[in-house]
Amino acid sequence: MAAPSLWRHCPGGQSEGCARVPYALLLPGGRGCVAPAQWSWPPARGSWRLVPDARESDSGWGPGGGGASMSWLFGINKGPKGEGAGPPLPLPPAQPGAEGGGDRVLGDRPAPKDKWSNFDPTGLERAAKAARELEQSRYAKDALNLAQMQEQTLQLEQQSKLKEYEAAVEQLRSEQIRAQAEERRKTLSEETRQHQARAQYQDKLARQRYEDQLKQQQLLNEENLRKQEESVQKQEAMRRATVEREMELRQKNEILRVEAEARARAKAERENADIIREQIHLKAAEHRQTVLESIRTAGTLFGEGFHAFLTDRKKVTATVVGLTLLAGGVYSAKNGTAAAARFIEARLWKPSLVRETSRITVLEALQHPFQVSRRLLSRPQDALEGVVLSPSLEARVRDIAIATRNTKKNRSLYRNVLMYGPPGTGKTLFAKKLAVHSGMDYAIMTGGDVAPMGREGVTAMHKLFDWANTSRRGLLLFVDEADAFLRKRATEKISEDLRATLNAFLYRTGQHSNKFMLVLASNQPEQFDWAINDRIDVMVHFDLPRLEERERLVRMYFDKYVLKPATEGKQRLKLAQFDYGRKCSEIARLTEGMSGREIAQLAVSWQATAYASEDGVLTEAMMDACVQDAVQQHQQKMCWLKSEGPGRGDEPSPS
Repeated sequence: MAAPSLWRHCPGGQSEGCARVPYALLLPGGRGCVAPAQWSWPPARGSWRLVPDARESDSGWGPGGGGASMSWLFGINKGPKGEGAGPPLPLPPAQPGAEGGGDRVLGDRPAPKDKWSNFDPTGLERAAKAARELEQSRYAKDALNLAQMQEQTLQLEQQSKLKEYEAAVEQLRSEQIRAQAEERRKTLSEETRQHQARAQYQDKLARQRYEDQLKQQQLLNEENLRKQEESVQKQEAMRRATVEREMELRQKNEILRVEAEARARAKAERENADIIREQIHLKAAEHRQTVLESIRTAGTLFGEGFHAFLTDRKKVTATVVGLTLLAGGVYSAKNGTAAAARFIEARLWKPSLVRETSRITVLEALQHPFQVSRRLLSRPQDALEGVVLSPSLEARVRDIAIATRNTKKNRSLYRNVLMYGPPGTGKTLFAKKLAVHSGMDYAIMTGGDVAPMGREGVTAMHKLFDWANTSRRGLLLFVDEADAFLRKRATEKISEDLRATLNAFLYRTGQHSNKFMLVLASNQPEQFDWAINDRIDVMVHFDLPRLEERERLVRMYFDKYVLKPATEGKQRLKLAQFDYGRKCSEIARLTEGMSGREIAQLAVSWQATAYASEDGVLTEAMMDACVQDAVQQHQQKMCWLKSEGPGRGDEPSPS
């Protein structure tokens, strides 16, 4: 039978009598509990009331401890530490009208004035009898465990309902928080808009006040600066006077100190002259005696050792053989080191005469590994890429490029080429493109570097050709300004060192080679020695560009130095709106007689003029001004060449 909902949990956890009973009824007067086995519903009239507190009875049945026979039921003397006792359970919910717990009598009958007037002892007897029977039953413990499990199940159900209620409350609370947040957001946005308007107005007022303050502050600063300058000038004058006075006093004190130290030192030396002289004599005598004894001892030891060496025939023979082997080893090491150094220098390092080369050295590979790898992986380019020449000259040099590339593929002998003509016509540029197109390495040297080397010129020339012969891809040796040292030996006045260097060059180029190709460039080929002309296989004349070539050059350099900086890069150049094609054609007509290098310099001057302007805009008028300056400079150069005499700027004869 389930416990009545109006009954309260017996707080037996506070006493020993009700430790195992989750719910119980208290006897009238609060003296003792009745176990669940003796429950009857409805209770006897006037027999029971709700349990208000378990502190009224500490030992079972009332103050006298009449419930000793039911000790097994209430957890007394059932094993150590109250075995089988469960945790205290929460109170069951009270029914409406059950206020005050057990202070109110069940039913509608009012409580009697005397609490003992309606006491019925039969209920107590039945409870005692039921307790004795339950104590003697073998299912008592199981009944208590079952009751405890039922109570725990009820508690868990109550807890789950409580959790659901709490979850619903939390959800409602979150909805309220979300609604409050939405209202707060709208309020904040409106406040923000108002604050922004207020801030803009305040900022306007603040700027006005700040401008007024700046004006006033500027006036004050000017006045303060003037006063500070006057004060600084006064302080500087006082400091200078103080420093001069301090230096003067310090100099006087230093002079006095030096004089005093000199007088004291002279006095001490005069007083100790005899003692110092005696010490010097003693040290000299001791040193002389030590040196004499060392000489005697060394002479004795050396004489005895030399006598023993000469008397021993085997030692003399071994010494002679050892000295001979040592001399041979030193000589071999010296010559071997020199040969190894020449081998390493010829294969790993760049000769001193070479100004620029595409061959990769060890130092360059260590300093720039990414550039070296990019160069190794690059593909051959067109020989005329970026080179603007006349159609006939383009056909001529293209045939040379094709022949050179086929020569490398067939491992045949290279032909030597002479390129002559005015400066700035593309000779050096074509030589580089020719080497890259044919898959060869290139090396550039200038004839002006040979004469200053003097006696070292012959050695440097041999090192250059030894280095060229070590190239696996083949080397294109380009000699710029070759007429500077390849002059006529019969008529020109040249030094003996330069003559010896020229002879070394002629010796190393006397026969065609499959290792290197010689390309000479000169503005005056008529000054070459006859032996040099004999070594030339192909002669190519690079003339000044004509109108079509000049227009192509102007367009190419205009795109390189003006259009690309105007559309690319961080520091962009600005370009005014005008007809670029028409302007390039007009500039090509105005630059008659100018070389490709002069046209490139003109394009660079356009870029520099635009960057030098305030707004960085290149206009048509600025370009015209640069063209006029370039034309005037070209005319002045021509006047200088004519004033230097005939043959200086003239075109060489075909012979």
